[in-house]
Amino acid sequence: MVSIGYALMSEEHPAPDLVRNAVRAEQAGFSFATLSDHFHPWLDSQGQSPFAWATLGAIAQATESIVLGTAVTCPTIRTHPAIIAQAAATMGTLAPGRFFLGVGSGENLNEHVTGEHWPAPPIRLRMMEEAIEVIRELWTGDEVNFEGEFYTVDRARIYSLPESLPPIIVAASGAASSEIAGRSGDGVMSTSPDEEVVSQWREAGGEGPAVGLMHLVYASDEESARKTLAEHWSHGPLPGALNAELRSPSEFMAASKFIRLEDYSSDSTPLGPDPEAVIEKIRAFEQAGYDHVVLHQVGPDQDAFIGFFEQELKPRLDPAAPRIVQQGAMATA
Repeated sequence: MVSIGYALMSEEHPAPDLVRNAVRAEQAGFSFATLSDHFHPWLDSQGQSPFAWATLGAIAQATESIVLGTAVTCPTIRTHPAIIAQAAATMGTLAPGRFFLGVGSGENLNEHVTGEHWPAPPIRLRMMEEAIEVIRELWTGDEVNFEGEFYTVDRARIYSLPESLPPIIVAASGAASSEIAGRSGDGVMSTSPDEEVVSQWREAGGEGPAVGLMHLVYASDEESARKTLAEHWSHGPLPGALNAELRSPSEFMAASKFIRLEDYSSDSTPLGPDPEAVIEKIRAFEQAGYDHVVLHQVGPDQDAFIGFFEQELKPRLDPAAPRIVQQGAMATA
């Protein structure tokens, strides 16, 4: 059984549209919604990048039941983990029992903007794990003094804490990040139906939700869907390691020029109007051990996709799927 989430992509839509889309997703019956946390879009053609935490606050007030989360926030360079701890705690009070904090090790695209050095991958992972430790310390509600390898916290206390703390779901793509998710997180998130990520996470002690994110383009036919993907998600076929290193939308645009239209495969990204293609991809995540799947409709036509979900996908899914955030499951210390 998998619950289905809706991806709110801040790179593709202005904040007012993201709020409206979240309301519509709740009405359509999506179980949860995730919001990306970027400073830049990947591509100039995407054209947006509103501040995620202001947008989340607006969504929390405009919705009533849908679970909300970040997918994902980097709590290491651009924003100090103490600030993320305060922001996520505040979201927990605005959306009680229906918010989770998704974290990842970040991308140079967003993190270089303050002029800080972009570290090598192993250091970025150590930074993320220490950042999670800082967040959890501050969520105790006590005054915190912290001297770590990367972060210092000087006599800081978070006063506005929710009755139940948000779960921390950690993005993973390989053995090292999966082990960190198992040690430090309350769940794991990945962008491919990779059963090794889930098994490595569980071997490291991981429990809780396993969340997969899949991209698709609902459209009247496969060819128009492929063109939408090429226009709004042309960086999609680029290797993940390269995505983490490029510094600007112009660099992503330059790298994407080497990708051909036929490289946008319907095998990895469902394209067109066929609900069975989407269901098949969801089942691939389920078979790999994921119990929650986020659907990202690429491009501007969100209304048509939400209607497609409501009419074609939802009737084929299990209404008894688990809730991604269990209310009251994580009590405040």
